Amino acid sequence: MKDTVRLTCAQALVRYLAALRTRDDDGERVPLFGGVFAIFGHGNVAGLGEALHGVRDALPTYRAHNEQAMAHTAIAYAKAHMRRRMMAVTSSIGPGATNLVTAAALAHVNRLPVLLLPGDVFVSRAPDPVLQQLEDFQDGTVSVNDCLRPVSRYFDRIVRPEQLLVALPRAIAVLTDAALCGPVTLALPQDVQTEAYDYPASFFEPREITFRATPAAADELDAAVAMLHQARRPVVVAGGGVLYARASYALQQFIEQHGVPVCETQAGKGALPWDLPLQLGPAGVSGSTAANQMLAQADLVIALGTRLQDFTTGSQALIGDTPVLGINVNAIDAIKANGAGLVADARLAVEAISDALGHWRADEAWTNQAVRAADDWRGVVQTITSRPAPQGRLPYDGEIIGAVQSSAEDSPARDIVVCAAGTLPAELEKLWRTSVPGGYHMEYGYSCMGYEIAGGLGVKMAHPDREVVVMLGDGSYLMMNSEIATSLMLGAKLVIVLLDNRGYGCINRLQQACGGAPFNNLFDDCVQGPHGAPPIDFAAHARSLGALAEHVDGLDGLRDALVRARAADRTYLISIDTDPDRTTDEGGAWWEVAVPEVSTRGEVHHARAAYEQALTRRREGKRP
Repeated sequence: MKDTVRLTCAQALVRYLAALRTRDDDGERVPLFGGVFAIFGHGNVAGLGEALHGVRDALPTYRAHNEQAMAHTAIAYAKAHMRRRMMAVTSSIGPGATNLVTAAALAHVNRLPVLLLPGDVFVSRAPDPVLQQLEDFQDGTVSVNDCLRPVSRYFDRIVRPEQLLVALPRAIAVLTDAALCGPVTLALPQDVQTEAYDYPASFFEPREITFRATPAAADELDAAVAMLHQARRPVVVAGGGVLYARASYALQQFIEQHGVPVCETQAGKGALPWDLPLQLGPAGVSGSTAANQMLAQADLVIALGTRLQDFTTGSQALIGDTPVLGINVNAIDAIKANGAGLVADARLAVEAISDALGHWRADEAWTNQAVRAADDWRGVVQTITSRPAPQGRLPYDGEIIGAVQSSAEDSPARDIVVCAAGTLPAELEKLWRTSVPGGYHMEYGYSCMGYEIAGGLGVKMAHPDREVVVMLGDGSYLMMNSEIATSLMLGAKLVIVLLDNRGYGCINRLQQACGGAPFNNLFDDCVQGPHGAPPIDFAAHARSLGALAEHVDGLDGLRDALVRARAADRTYLISIDTDPDRTTDEGGAWWEVAVPEVSTRGEVHHARAAYEQALTRRREGKRP
């Protein structure tokens, strides 16, 4: 007879999670789950809450202030660990559960693991409708948790305690699979959480999770090598898959051995040091002149671990009809841009291709051109980030990035910059310099305003010995700032640099570029009551949450404040007024944003004509 242990469903769930192990970068055995973020309500406090209390030493529970924010924190923790460690999140049955939807979508788009454990309505239906229950008059099985189905890689509703014996291994398999990785939702009806079952004791024995690295199939590898043998002017586009596969060293060896230049995506930035001779910088809409020029002249694009988002490809115009070799663990990503797919782990694929190529190299003239272009771009970055703001003008993002970066000159590799939305991602991708994998943490798959502070907290929890610098705009701050208080409670110090341009400056510029009138973006262009736009004191607000904070005037004030922030023992916010109109002119590429065919505005007519011309050029295989 098998040994059994009688546990509630919730107790079994958390005991199983607490027993899972993996290996860290030093080879040490560590818990797979770094903890659980929880906001309790009637749908999870009695069952899951009691169970978490029982394992709190092995599986810590952290309190947050917003369900979406705590899920962002958990997702950032996993991203900072290159998807090798993760966290779970639990909410109650109603608004807490629906607050998780945006974060789940973010994790889904970015292929990042997070385990969502929302409470659910009674399976018994005895108290139907329970507090916060959504009633569907056509389907009695529906609850708000069904909103999580399309944004989950795996979804299950646990209606019997023994169902965990199947559901939990499946959930972990998805969370730790390189191709399937993303959010997993296990909806937990509140009565089932508390029901007991005699589980096999072996189910809770410690087990070590290994992360599968898929090698290349022989025929796909042969085809990839043949494509490179025929190429004279190849370029690698390095995506997030390079980081998650721990392929940085292999990729550096490849480009140096074979003379192939490399550019990077938002997710892939930092995979290689910024100052490598063949490092062209970012590609695409927020890309460098070096990367975009070389992509336009390439005869082969090697898309390594990237899903080729439109910002990377310039809405496909940068790549055009150039042959693409897509190397990805996900077969759908591998064949994007009509590419020849090589479904494999990035590190294993690069090593196998390099071995098969032997002494093959790209044309010497091409390699030399790339080295010159990369060096020129580094000179541009140095000029932009070291110059003062023009006389009588507020500083803009690029100049502020330079001040932040220069404040860490003694130990630049220690910084991790965190950002997500607005103008800053484009400026940071062009101008931020990092030499270590993970030093650049950008959420740009979903580009979710409000991710920044919560995400910074997750990064700090993953790397408590690093300086985490969160950069965000006033719009993102106003959307979600509550986890400043959580950072204080957990002793997880952040340096927050808030750029205040009095509204949504990025979309204001896009609006005008499409011929629209400035409208409903900057405070000055919004409907206002008798008291006008609010005079927001962001430093005072941050202080009210427990942080140290100050507002500064100009770049010199920012540099002085950064010294104080870095020396501080707790979260420190610095706000600075910025120019909503100026951006970095150098670099960039066309981005397709549809413009109305009919309008009363002449500016829209001009923008529509330019849009149609760009579409024509793209159809003809030319750069818009």
